[in-house]
Amino acid sequence: MVLISVVRDYVTRMLQDISGMKVLVLDSQTVSIVSVVFSQSELLQKEVFLVELLDNVSKESMTHLKAVYFVRPSSENIQLLRKQLNNPRFGEYHLFFSNILKTNQIQVLADSDEHEVVQQVQEFYADFCAADPYHFSLNVKLNHIYMLPAVLDPHGSQNFCDRSVDGISALFLALKRRPVIRYQHSSDIAKRIAQESAKLMYEHESGLFDFRRTEISPLLLVIDRRDDPVTPLLNQWTYQAMVHELVGIEDNKVDLKSVGKIPKDQQEMVLSAEQDAFFKANMFENFGDLGMNIKKMVDEFQQVSKSNQNIQTIEDMAKFVDNYPEYKKMQGNVSKHVALVTEMSRIVQERKLMTVSQTEQELACNGGQVAAFEAVTNLLNDESISDVDCLRLVMLYALRYEKESPVQLMQLFNKLASRSAKYKSGIVQFILKQAGVDKRTGDLYGNRDFLSLARNMARGLKGVENVYTQHQPLLFQTMENIIKGRLRDADYPFVGNHFQQGRPSDVVIFVIGGTTYEEARSVAMHNAANTGTRFILGGSVILNSDRFVKDLEEAQRISRSNSAV
Repeated sequence: MVLISVVRDYVTRMLQDISGMKVLVLDSQTVSIVSVVFSQSELLQKEVFLVELLDNVSKESMTHLKAVYFVRPSSENIQLLRKQLNNPRFGEYHLFFSNILKTNQIQVLADSDEHEVVQQVQEFYADFCAADPYHFSLNVKLNHIYMLPAVLDPHGSQNFCDRSVDGISALFLALKRRPVIRYQHSSDIAKRIAQESAKLMYEHESGLFDFRRTEISPLLLVIDRRDDPVTPLLNQWTYQAMVHELVGIEDNKVDLKSVGKIPKDQQEMVLSAEQDAFFKANMFENFGDLGMNIKKMVDEFQQVSKSNQNIQTIEDMAKFVDNYPEYKKMQGNVSKHVALVTEMSRIVQERKLMTVSQTEQELACNGGQVAAFEAVTNLLNDESISDVDCLRLVMLYALRYEKESPVQLMQLFNKLASRSAKYKSGIVQFILKQAGVDKRTGDLYGNRDFLSLARNMARGLKGVENVYTQHQPLLFQTMENIIKGRLRDADYPFVGNHFQQGRPSDVVIFVIGGTTYEEARSVAMHNAANTGTRFILGGSVILNSDRFVKDLEEAQRISRSNSAV
């Protein structure tokens, strides 16, 4: 069962068993969880009259309405609920929690229900945001915490780990499976999250996870974003990933308010494969093919428009009225995708991203340090290339050639600093400290594995279909290694005494620090190939290069202030 179906099923069961007009009360996390799988019109069909936030509930009495609460079982939420139950505004309270309730929390709720308005308390395990069928995020706010040693921010580090364990455990409860757990050996935080997840599933809540055993248990692999810092630094050229990189996607919504000449009804648009057939068919297409497909869609719409203008009889008019909702939907869809692609084309031209991206792909996929240094230097000398694009180029060069060309690297550092005072702070050196070659487990550039090296050489000799999409994330190689049983125990040890015999049919890969839509595409393409192993990808957030760099800058700022102290 895909993740979106799991969450939709939970929310449907919550709402359909309660008849009459309802208020749906959510918290800051569950509002994202619900909004990506249900539209407002669908909620209206379920008789949801109003949606409110738990920490911003109005004081108006509405005893004629039934309140359906769907919130995380955090201590803050329990306290807010306690206050609201002490002075109830609604006729009935139906409480649903997205994860496991502690015994003391149940007691607090019971003690608070003096007016006996609570009709039910249930756990519905949807403590993750299902962005796509096989891709989820936890929408962690302070995502940079994973880069800091726990001693610098013990409270923040514990919150980050707790949220990760909560999300992972809810996912497996929703899937009704208990996994064998492995983690990236070189990452302390990956080890900690893997061990705490195992403790929860096999000790503290072992009864909840005691599902019918299958021959081969599913695998949970916990890895660290810093093992592949290249993927979130690259410009993207497939539709979904490109939108997130250039404009930004948050909970499957795209905000174009800052773009001039966009009609009001298109300033915030939903980009969901569940609700948009064109997006579903084209989300993984490259930019060139996407343009052709949008042209076809516009041509088809023009044909429909012409036939609608040719109304001559009462029958024609009746047919038009019957088809009008579908016609309006088609019109809105055409306008949405044309507006989005037009805006992305403008950004690509303005920032010369085709030139920049070609060099990025060469740095990520092919060797040749001398040519790479010359290409990056030329772009740094070009005043029309933005500072942030120059920063990413220098980071990509540094990650690739940190051991081979320290002198040239220093020249690039100085050139970048002379261009922008903002980047005098040594952010490139910080990414090397965080994710340099000595810190990484995986074979990021295919230098250690002879087969990878041969494959890269063959690809370089034959050429590739599209120079802008030749990069494959490290995750692709990790999936191949899992399928072929080549994931080394020394690099990815098991937690406890739970080992795996044979190839797992279900694998969840959780990326501490965040996933990318390029990686989600790799997972979706793999699953579509039906190899016998199904992958689900999740992480603390969904990254683009802007978010990744901001996380680096925030982690560097905290590290420096603690060093000064």
